[in-house]
Amino acid sequence: MKERLEELAKRKEEALHAGSERAVQRQHERGKMLARERVEYLLDPGSFHELDLLARHRAHDSGLTERPYTDGVITGWGTVDGRKVFVFSQDFTVFGGALGEVFAEKIHKVMDLAQSVGAPMIGLNDGAGARIQEGVVSLAAYGGIFYRNVNSSGVIPQISVIMGPCAGGAVYSPALTDFVYMVEDTSYMFITGPDVVKTVTGEDVTQQELGGAMTHASKSGVANFIAPDDKACLDQVRYLLSFLPANNLEEPPYFAPTDDPQRLAPELNELMPASPNQPYDMVQVIEAVVDDGEFYEYSPHWARSIVCGFARLDGHVVGVVGNQPQVLAGVLDIESSEKAARFVRTCDAFNIPLITFVDVPGFLPGVDQEYGGIIRHGAKLLYAYCEATVPRIQVVTRKAYGGAYVVMNSKSIGADLAFAWPSAELAVMGPSGAVEILYRRELQTAADPEARRAELVEDYTERYANPYVAAERGYVDDVIDPAETRPKLIAGLHMLRSKREDLPKRKHGNVPL
Repeated sequence: MKERLEELAKRKEEALHAGSERAVQRQHERGKMLARERVEYLLDPGSFHELDLLARHRAHDSGLTERPYTDGVITGWGTVDGRKVFVFSQDFTVFGGALGEVFAEKIHKVMDLAQSVGAPMIGLNDGAGARIQEGVVSLAAYGGIFYRNVNSSGVIPQISVIMGPCAGGAVYSPALTDFVYMVEDTSYMFITGPDVVKTVTGEDVTQQELGGAMTHASKSGVANFIAPDDKACLDQVRYLLSFLPANNLEEPPYFAPTDDPQRLAPELNELMPASPNQPYDMVQVIEAVVDDGEFYEYSPHWARSIVCGFARLDGHVVGVVGNQPQVLAGVLDIESSEKAARFVRTCDAFNIPLITFVDVPGFLPGVDQEYGGIIRHGAKLLYAYCEATVPRIQVVTRKAYGGAYVVMNSKSIGADLAFAWPSAELAVMGPSGAVEILYRRELQTAADPEARRAELVEDYTERYANPYVAAERGYVDDVIDPAETRPKLIAGLHMLRSKREDLPKRKHGNVPL
């Protein structure tokens, strides 16, 4: 037995140092952590339980003469802040992190375990794609990962962390997960690399320009969060997990609040500009209302006319959506509709109540928007809200015009509660536009068209551009002092905590994709 134990210790020691010294050195020179270092940093100290440490490829006829242990990926489970999570970490120092049959089997196993026990699945991606030497076996193995991503969707949180290359078919697993992180300067994602792009289209572009962190965070929307280095990225992942339940049958983590639930926010009374055409920062509104001003923004660099993110009210997690008047006056366009729809559906899947702050002048007009399918894309957000069964509260801060008002979680599409500030304007369109349509002929024949237009705009504003007509009809449950927004939301959420909805039986809805 002694000899067998010594052999076991030798094999495990070899497995723990699978990559060559040169490969390890190059990884560190690039400012990147090793696969095992990432796992140990992410998880609570001493909590990692590794699976398949001694796994090796069996592609003996592939030309791969070396058979290192782990086969290029580290898998297992551990805890983050004492809560169970599963993880795989691709090892770029072994075969460049390329995926082969055994590599994929290890990931399949840990994904199956995560789903069966109901715990988050975190993938640390740093690999060169499919292992060419194993041919179609590698491609089929990717299919097994994609299939499990879809089966786990809405059941357990899935987080993809891109910490190096992720190219070709490998990008589709992160795209199927709930959240995507990227590291600036050292990570990239693309279907085809710069060389192929130049050959096919003639475009000359670098890896970072084509698929770097900021590219995907600001242009494509693929990356939801970015960080300057590996450690900062993993710190953010730990923070995100503090807002998420382990699975769709559990509630999000509750933390005893240090912020008074009855605290007023009088600064909100001063925040609203005198002119309805002047911008203000919706993030300031959100931070004034939520616990301790802590707001973790989702996709902050993309579709910036809408703000989404996680926060807490009285210690309970909420998802917050709000139009951003500082960017395009807070209009809904193709990208902002997609961003908010994805966020709303994610919150609904994981039992996170939704708070919606509304200041929307409408959908963005234009040929590009119409040709790009603003009707179809805007319907995604409408569908997401209509489908959501979590507690939903709307707060109209200022403009709430036209169909965009309806889409932004109005009472007519199922909001449980709707509040409005006195500055709210609920109407089919703005006063100026309405007057131009309603009184076009009168203005054409008026002795002083400009003076008459001003009178009509003032009259329309007084009669319709306020929250009271909507309140009379019950479309708004209460018109509130902005300073009271926080205690009103907390009271509403407390009342709604036992909300239950029985949905009609169906295979699934047909969301307009």
